[in-house]
Amino acid sequence: MAEKETPVSPAAQASDKQVMLTRIYVKDCSFESPRAPAVFFAPMDPEVKVSMRTASQKLDGDDLEVVLSLTVEAQSDKRPLFLVEVHHAGIFTVRGFNEAERAAIIGSYCPSIIFPYAREVVSDLVMKGGMPALLLQPVNFDAVYAQSLAQPAGPGAAA
Repeated sequence: MAEKETPVSPAAQASDKQVMLTRIYVKDCSFESPRAPAVFFAPMDPEVKVSMRTASQKLDGDDLEVVLSLTVEAQSDKRPLFLVEVHHAGIFTVRGFNEAERAAIIGSYCPSIIFPYAREVVSDLVMKGGMPALLLQPVNFDAVYAQSLAQPAGPGAAA
């Protein structure tokens, strides 16, 4: 008896696509205030610089780790107030996507899930370091990812 192939509908194919957050965690963090305690007695008009980057690595099967790294530097009168570094990670299961879709998930969707957790860690570290509250603004990771695709990769550019 011959086997009969059953056509798969587009809706059924779409349901095979899956992104799941399995775990979220602080991978590394640090807070430095090199001028403490003197800094607490001087007027503060901080200039704050925030930088971020993402990295990912494949784990077993369809799992991958995505790490969002935030660095926050605050200076007043060109002298350091504090430096915070947070590496917050998530383990995601990503299956059923082509390479372009997978790259967009890793570059945009996953960091957008991790960011609120990383932002909370930064805020807590700054306040526990005796500094005024710091609230990082939301980030449009779709726009950041689109911008990264639009930039040509020059000599020595990281992949």
